[in-house]
Amino acid sequence: MQDHLPRIRHRQGLHLGLIVLALAVLVLAMALAVSIGEIHIPLATTFKALSNALGMSEYSLDRIHESIIREYRLSRTLVAACCGAGLALCGAILQALLRNPLAEPYVLGISAGASTGAVCIMVLGIGGGAVGLSLGAFLGALGAFAVVLALSRGASSSPNRIILAGVAGSQLFNALTAWVISTSASAEQVRGIMFWLLGNLGGVRWPDVTLALAVVLPGFVICLLFARALDAFTFGQDAAAALGIPVGAVRLILFAITALMTATMVSMVGAIGFVGLVIPHAARFIVGTAHVRLLPASLLIGAIFMVLADIVSRVILPHQSLPIGVVTALVGAPVFAMILYRARPPL
Repeated sequence: MQDHLPRIRHRQGLHLGLIVLALAVLVLAMALAVSIGEIHIPLATTFKALSNALGMSEYSLDRIHESIIREYRLSRTLVAACCGAGLALCGAILQALLRNPLAEPYVLGISAGASTGAVCIMVLGIGGGAVGLSLGAFLGALGAFAVVLALSRGASSSPNRIILAGVAGSQLFNALTAWVISTSASAEQVRGIMFWLLGNLGGVRWPDVTLALAVVLPGFVICLLFARALDAFTFGQDAAAALGIPVGAVRLILFAITALMTATMVSMVGAIGFVGLVIPHAARFIVGTAHVRLLPASLLIGAIFMVLADIVSRVILPHQSLPIGVVTALVGAPVFAMILYRARPPL
């Protein structure tokens, strides 16, 4: 036992070092995102403005620069980080629950249902603001979740049955979204909704930051409490039940948390693909499969990835912003292909 202690301590130190490194990269990426835009702001000015915003200093800065950082870019960057973290976390949870490497919020129709709910709010004008959109998206996600459960006959159904039900539910709610847009939206609304559905961070503000943090951080803590159960699920339902885990109840709780996080993210920035699919695989490659390490790694890597994708979406085309969902797909598809290639069985 004593021979294993140095090795265990070395692994713990390595994992702690990786977390510190990821946090440092995230802070640097966020500072870079706040600096880059149509009006270039030096990194030194960015850090000074952030220090002023935190009450740690009173630097004299250009008011326009400080206003751009505080009111627009910082809130946008924080929402991007929260969305990346939340979607990656959802992907890691669903891949464990369903024992399928392709599982993510889109597979279960959760994202499609959330999009339908949010589009209904935008087109029909029911409610308003971030809370109204989030509520509509959440109700749509719950509706999709209920349809999937009904088609699969309960949360304790086989993973393959749930995935097939999710595909059917996703197609159903995508059709409902198209029907609402084609029958009720004006031409101007159609253009705005189509751009939003591809992923758009341009309209987020500080209330969105508060809402995103209020959903992602508690959701992460709750999921971390189920890390042992998620480890058991990777060996199958029977193994999890043999270890005393209430399979149906745990699945229902984690599916509900996944629906809530996905709905909140979709209501703010639209449907963004490949984050929940690719990031958990990248995290497993770095920290292994134990969920007590995988969930924090997915959270941090997802946040970094989304912030960097937001930077690319703003600079890749001059004088215009590309939908961030396009960027994540362009980056995520080749990365996922590389992961599949590396994981191929030997000939």
